[in-house]
Amino acid sequence: MKLVVVSAGLSVPSSTRLLADRLAAAVGRQAAAGVEVEVVELRDLAVEIAHNFTNGFPGRKLAAAQEAVAEADGLIAVTPVFTASYSGLFKSFFDVLDKDALAGKPVLIAATGGTARHSLVLDHALRPMFTYLRAVVVPTGVYAASEDWGAEGLEGRVERAAGELAGLMTGLSGTRPVEPEALPVVPFAEQLARLAAS
Repeated sequence: MKLVVVSAGLSVPSSTRLLADRLAAAVGRQAAAGVEVEVVELRDLAVEIAHNFTNGFPGRKLAAAQEAVAEADGLIAVTPVFTASYSGLFKSFFDVLDKDALAGKPVLIAATGGTARHSLVLDHALRPMFTYLRAVVVPTGVYAASEDWGAEGLEGRVERAAGELAGLMTGLSGTRPVEPEALPVVPFAEQLARLAAS
């Protein structure tokens, strides 16, 4: 199984990347089958993402990252919190993905920030975005504030979320979303006639 980790951390070292690595390691431990992990560092793709917006074409590294995400059996997406939401770089990367790249794909969402007050970013920004992209978002999101590192609780959330993602990846590995068949269109007058006759 292939797990792709998208990290939008900007600094080196980055708490965002640290959380991403912990989540990936936990998924690897809990998956029933072997997991191949590929990390996409958005910091390294910033210029190519901007060029994609202006010329409509991905650069070589961005195209490889887009392909990795599209072919993954599962995705971990981690962003730092900027102005009470995901970072612009994080959002921009998902804006330049193919509209069907995440359809039916299991995704674990996570974020880092300076204070616990930003923890609602998971449910008010990340979860709606990935739902719009038709991903299958695991129930447990992981938020790590500065005070969470080394504190009780973070490791439990990491393990629980990783277990949920590993379970979905195992269940959905090798499957792709199937387009539903078009339902027959029955004119309204005919529907009324059928109801009257019944």
